[in-house]
Amino acid sequence: MTTPSGQAQRQADEQQDPGLSRIMSERRQLLNLAYRMLGSLADAEDVVQETYTRWYAMSRAQQEAIESPGAWLTKVASRICLTMLGSARTRRETYVGQWIPEPLPDPAEWIAGAAGGPGVDPADRITLDESVTMAFLVVFESMTPAERVAFVLHDIFRYRFAEVAEIVGRSPAACRQLASSARRRITAARAEASPNAARQASVVRRFKAAWEAQDIEALLSLLDPGATAISDGGGRAIAHLLPLEGAEQIAHLYLMIARFAPPRTILQRTVNGLPGLAVESEGRIETVFAFKVADDDRITHIWAVRNPDKLRPWQLS
Repeated sequence: MTTPSGQAQRQADEQQDPGLSRIMSERRQLLNLAYRMLGSLADAEDVVQETYTRWYAMSRAQQEAIESPGAWLTKVASRICLTMLGSARTRRETYVGQWIPEPLPDPAEWIAGAAGGPGVDPADRITLDESVTMAFLVVFESMTPAERVAFVLHDIFRYRFAEVAEIVGRSPAACRQLASSARRRITAARAEASPNAARQASVVRRFKAAWEAQDIEALLSLLDPGATAISDGGGRAIAHLLPLEGAEQIAHLYLMIARFAPPRTILQRTVNGLPGLAVESEGRIETVFAFKVADDDRITHIWAVRNPDKLRPWQLS
């Protein structure tokens, strides 16, 4: 994430080299693309940094010979993501507990740096839309690396299959099949789609009230009988290592947390573009909750991120 001093330095560099501004203008696009492919802001930032490192490793003559720098940067970033997705599967085999994509706050809260936080360079903003809701990012995790890259490039960023083929290293026809397979997974997820944001906000608000009141009956009424709750502590924070299955198990654990956890404040916050919750303790956000709500206004999935490495954008200082 770019610091204010880093942003000022970059602006000074761009004044000295007008061509730099054109290259750096691609940064936000690259970050958005990499986050959707990887589900991790930290990894996406690493991808963007490595992409620019490779650009500036070339001579000026080599750079000038590239007809479309933006297309070149996208191709390089996508290939780095493809490699990282392959290695991520191995890394997650040793990850402590469940792995959940990194949650993002509302851009206004993240960028403004509420309560005097440092703020974020506009080039580091992630555009929040359907493709970054927690439910969709979890579906992305079920795809093969090639499926995920092909789908993100073609269906979200509108690259032609001939261009996707150059990045993935397969034929356009094969990439079309990859994207089609990924699309079927997405279509199945949409069939269980959450209601609109206003209705989800109402459900989340009632869940918060029931949790704070330690009202087990109210919690059970808001949870689908087959609901699933997953917690990601990554070995850095206390979390249940296996998914909780069923409304009864979830409600009883959350009731126990309400009774015995240290004093904390539960806040209604936007999580990856949809209503969610954040738990604040001693001035720090320690848990972020994302929800999937069915058409009958019952919660079917809860994702609780507690790994502090994944909560950097949520901290005010």
